[in-house]
Amino acid sequence: MDKKILFSRMLKSKFFMVGAVLVLLIVLLSVFSPFIVQFDPVTNSLKDRLISPEYFASGLSGHVFGTDDLGRDIFSRLLLGSRYSLFIAAAVVLVAAFIGTILGAVSGYFGGVTDMIIMRLCDIMMAIPNLVLAIAVMAILGPNIFNLIIVLIVTSWVQYCKVTRNNVMVVKNAEFVKASQVLGAKKTHIMFRQIFPNVTTQLIILISQQFGWTILTEASLSFLSLGVQPPTPSWGNMIADGRNYLITNPWMVFAPGIALMITVLAFNFLGDGLRDVLDPKKI
Repeated sequence: MDKKILFSRMLKSKFFMVGAVLVLLIVLLSVFSPFIVQFDPVTNSLKDRLISPEYFASGLSGHVFGTDDLGRDIFSRLLLGSRYSLFIAAAVVLVAAFIGTILGAVSGYFGGVTDMIIMRLCDIMMAIPNLVLAIAVMAILGPNIFNLIIVLIVTSWVQYCKVTRNNVMVVKNAEFVKASQVLGAKKTHIMFRQIFPNVTTQLIILISQQFGWTILTEASLSFLSLGVQPPTPSWGNMIADGRNYLITNPWMVFAPGIALMITVLAFNFLGDGLRDVLDPKKI
C-alpha cells in the first residue's frame, strides 16, 4: 500500500487516531515516570496515610491522586505500575506472537500430520479457560514476574498460530507460490520470503489487540495475589489493596481502575483502527 494512502487512511480513522494518541501518551508517561514522580512509590509513610486527592492544586509536588492505607503516593505507584504492565505485555505478546506465528506457518504450509498435531495441541489449549489455566499454573510455580510472563505466553500463543495457519493455507495456493515451487525454490524461502509477508496484516492487528488482553489478565492475576507481588506496584494489586476502602476512600480503587480501563480501551481502539486502515477491501 502506498505510504501516502496509508497515512491518509490513518488520519481518517477515528479509532486509530484516538487509540494511537492514548497509547503514545501512556507509553511516554511510563518511560519518563522516573522524572515525573516526586514520592517513593514503595516506601511506607503512615503519617501520610489516606490523604484525599489533591489533583494538580500543588502541581506534581502534591499527592495528585491521594495516598493509600500505608501512606504511599498513588500517582507514583500508578506510573511505576504502568512500567511493569507494559513490560510484561510487550514480553508476552512478542514471544507468544513469535512462537504462534512459526507454528502456524509450518502447520499451514506443510499440512498433513504436522498440521494435525499442531492443531490438536491448539484444541487442547483452547479447551481450557485461559484465566483458569493461568491461576492453576501460578499456584503451582509460585507468584513472580518471570512465572507470570511464562504463564501468559503459554495461554496466548494459540491465537497467533490459528490466524497464521489459516492465512498461510490461503496464500500458499496463489499462483506466484506455485510458480516458485515449479522453479525449485526452497520451502523455507517460499514460506518466509513469499508467503509470510502476505499474512502480516492480520498479525499486526492481533498483536495490538492482544496488548490490552494481556494487561487485563496480568491485572486480574495480580488482584488475586498471583502476579506482581507487593510492595512492587501493579494496577491489579493496587485495586486489591483498595477494595476494603472502597466506601470510605474510593480513590484507592478508582485511580488504578480507570488507568486500567483507559489503557485496555486504547489498545483495543488501536487494533480496531489498524484493521480499518490495513483492510485491502477499503483501498
